[in-house]
Amino acid sequence: MTTETTFSEALPKTALVEIISAATTEVFTTMLNLPASPGPVHTEPATAIAPHSGIFSLIGLAGSWAGTGCLACSGTLACRLAEHFLMTPFEAVNEEVLDAVGEITNMIIGNVKTALEERVGPMGLSTPTVIYGRNFQTRSARVNDWIVVPFESADETLWVQLCVGPNQDSRGSVRAGFQLPQVLNI
Repeated sequence: MTTETTFSEALPKTALVEIISAATTEVFTTMLNLPASPGPVHTEPATAIAPHSGIFSLIGLAGSWAGTGCLACSGTLACRLAEHFLMTPFEAVNEEVLDAVGEITNMIIGNVKTALEERVGPMGLSTPTVIYGRNFQTRSARVNDWIVVPFESADETLWVQLCVGPNQDSRGSVRAGFQLPQVLNI
């Protein structure tokens, strides 16, 4: 008899928070030489549509578990992170700053992916997509909530977010809560 593994059994929220915190702290310490203190964790519904301003960098995760990792911050913090990463000053968000944020996202979520693989098996990682602007909205098609871990650094907040869950159960059927689109045979 097989039992279906639920999200909380395989990866409880506390384990995901620990993975996110360790990955973020490691990148800030080794690559940016900046302190980063985690703040109070919260969750947000994946389907929530809220206006954002600043920098939003997304990267996809794929495998038997799938989802999205994200970094969000102000333009000011993005410039500061790029300055520490590239060792050159930036007074305004430009292409180099956006590229640096994408690479920092790749490193943090890449470290998260590596830690997740120990529990859920091999995963792939997409290329980061970086969005910059005012009053834009994001929405995820996933049914799992976003786990949001804020980090304080340089008097600003960086939000590291993760929305991940099982893609298929062990029998290869679509996981509970996920609906395939109807295909028209014309």
